[in-house]
Amino acid sequence: MKHIYMKNTLLLLSLLFFQLLSWSQENTQTIKGTITDKQSQETLIGAVVKVWSEAGDKSAITDAEGKYKVENIAPGRYEMSVSYFGYKPFSAGNIIVTTGKEVIMDIQIEESVNEVEEVVITAKKNEMNNELVSVSGRSFSMEEVNRYAGGRSDPARMAANFAGVSSPDDSRNDLVIRGNSPVGVLWRIEGLNIGNPNHFSTIGTTGGPVSAINTNLLRNSDFMTSAFPAEYGNANAGVFDLGFRNGNTEKREHMFQFGVLTGLEFATEGPFKKGSGASYVFAYRYGFASVAQKVGLSVGTAATPYYQDVSFKINSKMTKAGKFTLFGLGAESHIDFIHSEIDTTDLFADPSKDSYFNSRIGVIGLKHNIRLNGNSYFQTVIGTTFSDSKYLQDRVLNVGVENEIENKTTRINYTVNTAYNNKISARLFIKTGLIAEILSTDLFYTNRVNQLVFDTLWNSNNSATLFQAYFHAKYSFTDQLTMNVGVHSQVLSLNNKVSVEPRFGLKYQTKKIGSFNLGYGLHSQMQPTDVYFLRFADANGTITESNRKLDFTKSHHFVLGYEILPSKVWRIKPEVYYQSIFNAPVDSFASSYSMLNAGASFFPNNNGNLKNEGTGENYGFELTVERLFSNGYYGMFTGSIYNSTFKGSDGVSRNTAFNGNYVYNVLLGKEIKVGAGKRNALKLDVKFTHAGGRYYTPVDLVVSQLAQQQVSKGDEFAYSEKYSDFMRLDVKIGYVHNSKKFKISQSWSFDINNVTNRKNIFAERYNTITNSLNTAYQIGFFPNFVYRLEF
Repeated sequence: MKHIYMKNTLLLLSLLFFQLLSWSQENTQTIKGTITDKQSQETLIGAVVKVWSEAGDKSAITDAEGKYKVENIAPGRYEMSVSYFGYKPFSAGNIIVTTGKEVIMDIQIEESVNEVEEVVITAKKNEMNNELVSVSGRSFSMEEVNRYAGGRSDPARMAANFAGVSSPDDSRNDLVIRGNSPVGVLWRIEGLNIGNPNHFSTIGTTGGPVSAINTNLLRNSDFMTSAFPAEYGNANAGVFDLGFRNGNTEKREHMFQFGVLTGLEFATEGPFKKGSGASYVFAYRYGFASVAQKVGLSVGTAATPYYQDVSFKINSKMTKAGKFTLFGLGAESHIDFIHSEIDTTDLFADPSKDSYFNSRIGVIGLKHNIRLNGNSYFQTVIGTTFSDSKYLQDRVLNVGVENEIENKTTRINYTVNTAYNNKISARLFIKTGLIAEILSTDLFYTNRVNQLVFDTLWNSNNSATLFQAYFHAKYSFTDQLTMNVGVHSQVLSLNNKVSVEPRFGLKYQTKKIGSFNLGYGLHSQMQPTDVYFLRFADANGTITESNRKLDFTKSHHFVLGYEILPSKVWRIKPEVYYQSIFNAPVDSFASSYSMLNAGASFFPNNNGNLKNEGTGENYGFELTVERLFSNGYYGMFTGSIYNSTFKGSDGVSRNTAFNGNYVYNVLLGKEIKVGAGKRNALKLDVKFTHAGGRYYTPVDLVVSQLAQQQVSKGDEFAYSEKYSDFMRLDVKIGYVHNSKKFKISQSWSFDINNVTNRKNIFAERYNTITNSLNTAYQIGFFPNFVYRLEF
């Protein structure tokens, strides 16, 4: 008997030895992170973390600091779950492991309010980071941003795949959310509000041709399209709440990437000192679209755009004084349009003019987290954002060149954002905070009227303060029924305008198959800064800044949705909404003008003596059918049928410039494991977009010919015509290679935009050279090659 026992023991030890030997021969990787309570941020000791795939599973338990580490993970895609007594189980999918980089997964889980040990509700794999979101929200990962075909590693273009969102413009990443102007979108990075995080950006806009946000630094982030929680203010359309990921605290890792469109990138991360708990992550990018142009690919203009940006995040370890995080972003861009180098098909320039544009962005912030006790903490962000742009335009004449437009803008915001979070019990959580922003602007814009006279639209150096305060409470009656209530208020010191905005959300989970969602919010937004300081001449010729007293534009948001989860990998979500907009600035005389159409053109907002008497209405139905990545493939269909109208001071109801009436996207992806040990992967992603054409005001050709400049038809023709539908098919082919011997991973991809070379209309405009109307088309067939190395 003893002999048999010894024999079995030796056999078991031999099997374990060969198993360890096989692991040592394979180049594997590590998944690690920290598990915390979602509401109190308390680290959880003894949580069970499980990682699995078709090949098997591994697990780990969090230590005294809430940290876990799952080692010897072969390259591939994995599922992950976290379980902890008294807490709702958590699950996540599509965790990509490569040989070139460790995977850091910091996870927050929520305490159950059920008194029984067995919990029937499981967290969804696309659960929001912000638990106070009841409706119209979705989280997204860096992997999704880089995965989808046609995305150009841009979070805004990625979000255009979601229901209710459209961006039928290849030249810019402005987002139209449920028929609202892109001006109504709020961008936030690490708790700091950002005016416009894009290259070639201008004041009063939120989009641009190229994103300055480096997706290699992004962590899982949130995107909201309506009825936002009380902590978000000064936005009427949507919210991007982004965060930079933390650097590796134990190991230094690096990334190099080259893309025809995105340019040359380098990123590095690691600990300042091993064992210190402090880390850094840094990324630099230099874009050169000239490479694409030299191989014959059109980027929409013959002029060559240049841009570069840098992003970073530095974390300290947790101390008695709290945890400190320093983060930042810097970007600059410029482009010169020379009349002799462009033609009538150019998207951005007039062949009769020379123009020069450059812009800069700067963001620097310091975040401080300090725990008061096991259930409450303060989080404070202090930061500064900077943006400026300079645009010069010269008219080319037979006798030479004369200056026509000079536009210089500078905006500096100083921000303090502090919030108190308290988990009073498993049922009740409260969050209250204050945001103070000093908005400093320096504006100058002059336009030539004739040979001798210039019209100066802006010439001011001003500052104002926007104060925002909020209170939000989340109460869980059960694990199935949760209510969010709150109030947001804001005051603009420029004219002492005040807004008080109630928010409400209700969510009822029906066992494991889905949930009902209900939301309401009153939202308000100040006007673009340049609107307040416009110089306007009255009938007597007296020049005043007549828009200074403008109130906030406001809107009521009503949302009802139902989310169905028929299986672990399928998700179906229909949602209906209604938005009633009021206080929109319109002309003081009868006209079709409304600020609800701001952002529809490149022209500045140059209407003065405005009044808050305009209205608008948005309503629609949205549907998302999604199969999460599993068994080597994924799929997603998103569709929206909507209507967006407005009334100017003449009281006539018209389509807004953003009313496409419908949009749908179909995305499919397949991943095939190849090579010895199935360590490598061949990827194929396809995306098709079909969006209704937008309404526009046609050009009056006769008047334009007489004036020798573009003049639109009168109010009776405002937004009366519609461009043809936008359609685009994108295909992305990629290959990932994981080294067997070295901690190196490489990938190659061809992201082919507009495979069918469809001619989508950009704009119809008057051409001063041909003295006729011409149609400018958006970017056609465009293959973007990207090579990536991680080591």
